[in-house]
Amino acid sequence: MAPFLHLGPLTIPTYGLMVAIAMVAAYFVLLTDFARRGIADKQSPLAEMFIAIPCLAGIVGAKLYHELESPREFFADPIHHLFSQFGFAWFGGLIAGFAAFLLLARHYKIPLLEALDAGSPAAALGYGIGRIGCLLSGDGDYGVPTSLPWGMSFPNGLVPTSQRVHPTPIYEFVVACVIAWILWRIGERLIAAKGHAAGGGGAARDGKRSSGDVAGHSGSERAGAVFAAYLVLTGVARFLVEFIRINPRSFFGITNAQAASIVSIIAGAILWWHATREARVTIKSPVRQRP
Repeated sequence: MAPFLHLGPLTIPTYGLMVAIAMVAAYFVLLTDFARRGIADKQSPLAEMFIAIPCLAGIVGAKLYHELESPREFFADPIHHLFSQFGFAWFGGLIAGFAAFLLLARHYKIPLLEALDAGSPAAALGYGIGRIGCLLSGDGDYGVPTSLPWGMSFPNGLVPTSQRVHPTPIYEFVVACVIAWILWRIGERLIAAKGHAAGGGGAARDGKRSSGDVAGHSGSERAGAVFAAYLVLTGVARFLVEFIRINPRSFFGITNAQAASIVSIIAGAILWWHATREARVTIKSPVRQRP
């Protein structure tokens, strides 16, 4: 593994490099999703704002969440822990990034659930690419020892091990890409259904919505369904991979990440039920046309 790349006098952390690549990939996915929903066209800087600010907030949140999981160690040497190059918790990043995303949606007057639907495929893909950074740096996000032929050792990692262990970042990368594709297709079907219901108008009925014209933009039918699927699918994936990761167990023999995954799954299931219920009500009670 290569925690750092040395280019002359420059030393580049591979984890940071992959996070930057993840942000770029997520940006292009979000840019396209905003355009197909009619939220903002591809010349708008809106997608950049919705990637840069939540990502920066997420990095800070991931660091703080990880450190506060072991408060005794953190408060023994807070400066060292805060500025160390490893030790990030995904759910801390999710919480902080989610909060920043909500504030941006409110500021630009984008319907909340539609903004979350648009951001879900980008978030899933970005997470998967970021996990490759964990693999390259060997920062301790690998799994338990295994005799499987694809087991890997990390003798030069930030958290070294000479044992062959499960390369869980690769597992998570593959699953995250599949989840991103599923979420994209769900969004595609819902947008198409809305366009059909509107008589072929699509998400951007006039086709001329400007980049700044986001106020009052109506959410698609079953708004929130993509985000609900994101919460359930990522929650299930993280819950399962924790069984072969080296994270310490807490209450009831599960890790903190598994506890957060359960909350994510429940929240996603409730939101999915709400979104599909709203769609059924809309279908059963169509708006009557005046004679």
